[in-house]
Amino acid sequence: MAHDINILGIESSCDDTAAAVVRGVPGGAATVVSSVVVGQTELHAAFGGVVPEIAARAHVEKLDVSVKQALTDANLELSQIDAIGVTAGPGLIGGVVSGVMLAKGLSAATGLPLYGVNHLAGHALTPRLTDNVAFPYVMLLVSGGHCQFLIVEDASTFRRLGGTIDDAPGEAFDKVARLIGLPQPGGPAIETCAKAGNPRRFALPRPLLDRPGCDLSFSGLKTATLRARDGVIAQQGGLTGTDQSDLAASFQVAVADVLAEKSRRALISYLELNPARPTLCVAGGVAANASIRSALETVCTQLSVQFVAPPLRLCTDNAAMIAYAALAQMPDRDADGFDLSARPRWPLDKSSPAMLGSGKKGAKA
Repeated sequence: MAHDINILGIESSCDDTAAAVVRGVPGGAATVVSSVVVGQTELHAAFGGVVPEIAARAHVEKLDVSVKQALTDANLELSQIDAIGVTAGPGLIGGVVSGVMLAKGLSAATGLPLYGVNHLAGHALTPRLTDNVAFPYVMLLVSGGHCQFLIVEDASTFRRLGGTIDDAPGEAFDKVARLIGLPQPGGPAIETCAKAGNPRRFALPRPLLDRPGCDLSFSGLKTATLRARDGVIAQQGGLTGTDQSDLAASFQVAVADVLAEKSRRALISYLELNPARPTLCVAGGVAANASIRSALETVCTQLSVQFVAPPLRLCTDNAAMIAYAALAQMPDRDADGFDLSARPRWPLDKSSPAMLGSGKKGAKA
């Protein structure tokens, strides 16, 4: 009979150093026993975005401390852990390497089985951890580096319906925040600033809504915001607080409108195949934006589709989702060896052509 096991998760794909312990049955239900996330916002604040080299060094300094804290919070010793799950990609390669090397060291020292996990699979499977959502379901993975619509068929099978052909939404939020003089990270800064703004003042575009399908684009929206800002500066010599709020609100509602309409299309495609179990799930850092969540909820209500968004602490990067993904995929795969590689690129849907092209390091998305 299957029994609960303890999985140690390690995550270091971008600018959050994270460790967690998840307890559950392989392929079954699980609970988060502990979750530690150490952010790096202050380290990167002066640079207007994440600096990969600084992020990698910070991971080296904080990974072992985070693991120790996660074990302490779980009231467990390392000897009581049954397996290790670690983000092996995609992400900033210096950070991914740091996490993988720590996981390999722990595995070598303890003999614990090691599971390299796709960071995107961690996000995509989070609704199973938090809400026990039944397969299959539609997943909108929307974050600083990624944006995809997926049909999650099981713990290891993902079919892409569409995705961004250029910037991810979180990347666009960061860039626009810099354009209008707001601090980083851009997502929370724009959301806060937009609360006092008029979202109808600037007529920003809704890219790709004139084309069929579920692909998205945010680079042109960023450029349109730049031009709107430059127009205001040329007219009055600078930006007032009201101008910042109006630009932030106009940009935010444009992103929400695009994601809502593309979600509608993804759901209609899904419902043609799976009319009995309609569910839209959303995860990733941008899923923490209240306006975007509200727009997605409205679409789901109109289509009589269930909407599931994990708690905010599990929407952003964390190690609990990595531990759970390892646990969920155990029945379908073997543990990895010490030849496990850190991968800067690692598409979830291996059968679809790359969204952003391919190079020496492989398909980008």
